[in-house]
Amino acid sequence: MIKSYRDLVVWQKAMDLVTEVYRVSKKFPKDELFGLTGQMRRAAVAVPSNIAEGYGKSSRKEYIYFLSNARGSLLELETQMLIASNLSYLKESEVDDLLSLVSQVGRIIHGLLSSLKTPKSQ
Repeated sequence: MIKSYRDLVVWQKAMDLVTEVYRVSKKFPKDELFGLTGQMRRAAVAVPSNIAEGYGKSSRKEYIYFLSNARGSLLELETQMLIASNLSYLKESEVDDLLSLVSQVGRIIHGLLSSLKTPKSQ
């Protein structure tokens, strides 16, 4: 039984993603600290934050809104990871691992959004 947003698998996976983004971005060039490093970290943090905030809202419509924001931040992060890869800031294996996590989180968010958009049975 889900008692908290922390019990949601999607939130847990998104937290794993944040941890990995922080880990790999530690070695980015120092001149990227306020550029790509900061943007990637903010986008990553926004994913579980929006999931948690949406869970705490009082209406289904608000929950959908925040899950949609989480999905947008996830796609923003994916784009930034590809940019970091193009700039050779990330190893191919790191990109593959991160993209796998992004994909997992994205699939779960999509499923959750679909279930929330389906009218409740009476």
